[in-house]
Amino acid sequence: GAAGGVEAVATFLSMQNGIIPPTINYEYEDPECDLFYVPNNAIEREFKVAMSNSFGFGGTNACIVVKKYAPEGRTI
Repeated sequence: GAAGGVEAVATFLSMQNGIIPPTINYEYEDPECDLFYVPNNAIEREFKVAMSNSFGFGGTNACIVVKKYAPEGRTI
């Protein structure tokens, strides 16, 4: 459906505005998993690359990786 498109737009807007959305209802940290989940509150952070995953019924999966555009010879 259209959820993947909405997720992609949310990813683009997050990159443009420098805001990482939170993992809602994250309560208990697993000491064996050293990932940063952005628990419960969004954070401001500039980032150049992002990935959005979409999972559909019947095992349909799609991923999109996006990177901020930088004109030739310039860095972001």
